[in-house]
Amino acid sequence: MRLTHLAAAAALLLTTAPAIAQDARPAAGAKADEKKPAIDLPPLPADRSIMQSARIGTRAISYRATVGTIPVRDDTGKEIAQVVYTAYTVPGGDARRPVTFAFNGGPGAASVYLNLGAIGPKRVQFGAQGDAPSDAPIARDNPNSWLDFTDLVFIDPVGTGFSRSLVDAEATKKAFYANDPDVKYLGKVVYDWLVKEGRLRAPKYIMGESYGGYRVPRIAYELQSQIGVGVNGLILVSPYLDPASRDDATALSPLPWMTALPSMAAAHLERQGRLTPAAMAQVEEYVRGDYMRDLLRGRSDPEATARLVARVTELTGLEPALVKKLGGRVDTATYLREVHRAEGTIGSIYDSNVTAFDPFPWASEQRANDPILDALIAPTTSAMVDFVTREVGWKTDARYNALSYAVNAAWDRGKPDDAPVTDLRKAIAVDPKMQVLIVHGWDDLSCPYFASRLIVDQMPAFGATQRVRLRVYPGGHMFYSRSDSGASFRDDARSMYAQ
Repeated sequence: MRLTHLAAAAALLLTTAPAIAQDARPAAGAKADEKKPAIDLPPLPADRSIMQSARIGTRAISYRATVGTIPVRDDTGKEIAQVVYTAYTVPGGDARRPVTFAFNGGPGAASVYLNLGAIGPKRVQFGAQGDAPSDAPIARDNPNSWLDFTDLVFIDPVGTGFSRSLVDAEATKKAFYANDPDVKYLGKVVYDWLVKEGRLRAPKYIMGESYGGYRVPRIAYELQSQIGVGVNGLILVSPYLDPASRDDATALSPLPWMTALPSMAAAHLERQGRLTPAAMAQVEEYVRGDYMRDLLRGRSDPEATARLVARVTELTGLEPALVKKLGGRVDTATYLREVHRAEGTIGSIYDSNVTAFDPFPWASEQRANDPILDALIAPTTSAMVDFVTREVGWKTDARYNALSYAVNAAWDRGKPDDAPVTDLRKAIAVDPKMQVLIVHGWDDLSCPYFASRLIVDQMPAFGATQRVRLRVYPGGHMFYSRSDSGASFRDDARSMYAQ
């Protein structure tokens, strides 16, 4: 999950329990007996495992569920953080059994969304129309889990889940809350788990959703080129791959308009019951051709603007007067506010056909947080804490952060660049056996699928056109919340692991 500008207002209203130990050093000139006491962080429990079973696909799978901790150390060997993970492993000692490491995004999101929503052995429903925060957070067997063909390790970065920093706020931000340090310490966490569990010989896969999709190719290249661990495959789920193309890096680029429009069109087609790959192929052809050319003509060609307005109105289902006012350039925030206005609801940036009532329908701007973002905190947090503390018996009274706005606000994003695409190309080029699967939901406006389409089309073949595959499913950012899309995702992934 990638936190977006629509969550910014809510970030000011929400408070999260500190995941950072405060600096315990005395102020300059203070007497020893006036030293400010350190915050007493009780130790985290020792690693704990239990045996469970789940029906996955057509058969019952017995597996070991483990909640554990990996220390993070600085260059002097001092422990500066503790990363908590949840692992599901099938006993048997087969060295050829793959292991998959999964990360969510944000930055500031725990891995619970991929765990209890997508590929873990148990599933709690969230992220679809009709789901509510008050629904009982009961995890049930997940028929779309991947555990029958790979072990699974879900990693919560520092400040998310139960993972925590042991240094002060300034040191925490420098060591963990920035793009490059994040990649380096998480790569080391993957290596440390492999050593700890004796799995260095296993085939290794890395999976990341949203900002996790930014992490994954960079972690893979870090493992390859710096740590010394080969990676067999990458799975990028609704990835945030090229910040420079999305974050207003240049006023001259038509890319932000080009990448968003197909997802708006897909949502409109879905509402009409006409969403098909063939219909979307026509949309993509228009966006690559006439739409881009008319955008670049701008106000120097009134006929081009008129063509834009007419076609964009048809594709989005918005009122013609509004599209005309916007010159055929429909921004995401306006689209989400206006497309469901007649029903008094607002759409989610993660799936614009998932809506909630607008609590402030007459305000000039949206004043509510995203419908999906707010609704998924309760079920995911309650289900995960119940699993960890009651089922596994990993007892702690620490705060669990499924989604930390504090981490997101503290994050140093640096200058937008294409580092993940650059590292993806390098990682593929250096390993002729590496496979990559990029997956999206048609309706996602947070990380639109068409950006990945354009990126993949600009990449070399690397000897075989299917080494980097793009798949798009019905749904949005968390398309796997729809059972059919989750099943298709599982099938595509299984075929990649079988190669």
